[in-house]
Amino acid sequence: MDDDGFREFVQVRYMGLLRTAYLLTGSRDAAQDLVQNALVKVMSRWSRVDDPMAYLRRTMVNERTARWRRIGSREILTAFVPERWRPDPANTVVERDELLSALGQLPARMRAVLVLRYWEDLSEADTAAILGCSVGTVKSQAARGLAKLRVLLAPATTAHQVGEAIRGGKA
Repeated sequence: MDDDGFREFVQVRYMGLLRTAYLLTGSRDAAQDLVQNALVKVMSRWSRVDDPMAYLRRTMVNERTARWRRIGSREILTAFVPERWRPDPANTVVERDELLSALGQLPARMRAVLVLRYWEDLSEADTAAILGCSVGTVKSQAARGLAKLRVLLAPATTAHQVGEAIRGGKA
């Protein structure tokens, strides 16, 4: 089977996809499952996909949303961050743990908007395209999500600090 660069793409992008999936799911195991399912779906369409990262992000968000709808509130998030994919400075581990915990308390759609906008650093238009909604919906979900994160985190936390904290693990 000629993969036309699929294997190389996976080797280069896998860890980034896994980090995004972790932010979407809040669980290392669920993140691995989410990435694997998304890669299986894109593999059969690889030669027809123009923008593989956008397609994979959309697939992961859709899969996460479908799974969330199936299991609803039965998902249990833990209060600790699992083993890190790369070392974090000691002073940021607690902050990232609090942020991930707060992200886990947001509705799936709102969480997806924040992950795509601030972790993946996508534009509002690109985020809207991936989620299949309007730019206005992305703006309102991002504003509401940041407001909820501010309440869940320290009262002095600003939107900029939340965005920086989300991007903190990204090299």
